[in-house]
Amino acid sequence: MAKQQKEVHKVKMTDRKRAIIQQLFQEYDIESTSDIQEALKDLLGGTIKEMMEVEMDSHLGYEKSQRSANENARNGYKSKTLNSSYGSVRIEVPQDRQSSFEPQVVKKRQKDISAIDQKIISMYAKGMTTRQISETINDIYGFEASEGFVSDVTDKILPHIEEWQNRCLVSVYPIVFIDAIHFSVRQDSIVSKLAAYVVVGINDAGRKEVLTIEIGENESSKYWLGVLNSLKNRGVQDVLILCSDGLSGLKEAVEAAFPETEHQRCIVHMVRNTLKYVAHKDMKFFAKDLRSIYTAPDEKTALKRLEEADKKWSSHYLAAMRRWYDHWDVITPIFKFSMGVRTAFYTTNIIESLNASYRRLNRQRSVFPSAQALLKVLYLTTFEATKKWTMPIKNWGKIRGELAIMYPNRLPD
Repeated sequence: MAKQQKEVHKVKMTDRKRAIIQQLFQEYDIESTSDIQEALKDLLGGTIKEMMEVEMDSHLGYEKSQRSANENARNGYKSKTLNSSYGSVRIEVPQDRQSSFEPQVVKKRQKDISAIDQKIISMYAKGMTTRQISETINDIYGFEASEGFVSDVTDKILPHIEEWQNRCLVSVYPIVFIDAIHFSVRQDSIVSKLAAYVVVGINDAGRKEVLTIEIGENESSKYWLGVLNSLKNRGVQDVLILCSDGLSGLKEAVEAAFPETEHQRCIVHMVRNTLKYVAHKDMKFFAKDLRSIYTAPDEKTALKRLEEADKKWSSHYLAAMRRWYDHWDVITPIFKFSMGVRTAFYTTNIIESLNASYRRLNRQRSVFPSAQALLKVLYLTTFEATKKWTMPIKNWGKIRGELAIMYPNRLPD
């Protein structure tokens, strides 16, 4: 099939447009693109004023040059500075004696006609600080946007965050992941590490969905029970499998909130935490032995391989395999499933693209000024990253089929 060339849209240059351009050159001393911008800024202010004059005529019921018996009348002008895409524009707003005139082209108390709010929020979502945003706006648009102004703009999303955090959820999530990313946050002039806990669910259609983002300091069963009960209060009645790293107190909280849910430790994190204590020369062989455990065909074989690996390496790394024994009950759920299905929930890597977006924030901002500032950025980053989550996860039909067999009568019909 022959390639279809895209039709290029061309702006038609009419005689009338040429005449306007010629008048523009006659009126303004244009020698550069910045001169053009200044000319357009001047014309913008004049155009807005003329539109307001028309609105005033309509409001009073007579034109400026006419006489009228109307008790209300024009009462001069009031200067106002607007932020526009061309920079700061000073306009003259017509006034009336009764102060009843409500202009529509630029409303009262409106100081921005550049849609700068969305630009600020977009820059904030990319991890830029309020100072960087303020400097960028000044450089690009030529008007001053203080750090306080930038902060006020981003604060407008706080009600949306609250609404999103409290939205209703579906009753059943076959798989839920909980992962943590740590950030440096300034609190009372002291910089400390705070964890952003991200809860992602796989719904019955196999699609990923961020259920909530929590910023916490101390992990405990009480803390996690509060998080899980919040999900229940928003409509979640059942979770088949919950996958996480070794978050303190989470196991006990899961047993209390969702007693039928199987808690699966992230195998990838288990392997990484084990290999931290292994010398580089042994790492390749040690990793191979670990892989033989979690890829075993069943739990009995996996336990046998664990014992063999422990015996092989205990003389060099006495406590390396101890965590595998200690957490065996939350490692074993995967052995019920075929190898292709296990990979869907034995690691939190399924949400790695989201985590990568969060880690970029860490590289861009060494310290966040407050926990609220961190939450705003995480919210915006999450919405940007999840725009691509439109399709079910890989092999969802097979995964759901095995889940339905292993956990009968718990998935929707």
